[in-house]
Amino acid sequence: MIYYTRFQTRFCEIILVGNEQGISNLHLNTGQGKREFHIAEEWQHNPGFFTRAQQVITDYIEGKTRQFDLPLNPRGTEFQKKVWQKLQEIPYGQTKTYGEIARELDNPKASRAVGMANSKNPIPLIIPCHRVIGSNGKLTGFAHGLKIKDQLLQLESQNS
Repeated sequence: MIYYTRFQTRFCEIILVGNEQGISNLHLNTGQGKREFHIAEEWQHNPGFFTRAQQVITDYIEGKTRQFDLPLNPRGTEFQKKVWQKLQEIPYGQTKTYGEIARELDNPKASRAVGMANSKNPIPLIIPCHRVIGSNGKLTGFAHGLKIKDQLLQLESQNS
């Protein structure tokens, strides 16, 4: 069975999806960006299943925690999963470029592929793709809009 819940934060509504193996999707419902998300009819609305996850996410957004100790179950290619693992290694309050991540994966010419993997990240926020910026130091593409990317980076810089 796949469960979902939705809840409001000061930045936007968040939709969580998952099962006993972990969270498979997190959607930042900002009304911006290019990411669309639909709740499948067969998913069961179960807020109680996500009580701890909702609390951890709320604590993060309120600046009370820097870490997400939650079981995750993202679906993607092996390359995407390697990129998403590297994203989780970016320390709170810091950023890296697409090129830096490509070099860490021993594939220095893969910065565009890293960007594509970032754009497919099904669990943004927890897998912190918002911490990846352009080589010129500017905010670049974020599937949920640059406004929330900026808000998340500001939140982290204020609490570092």
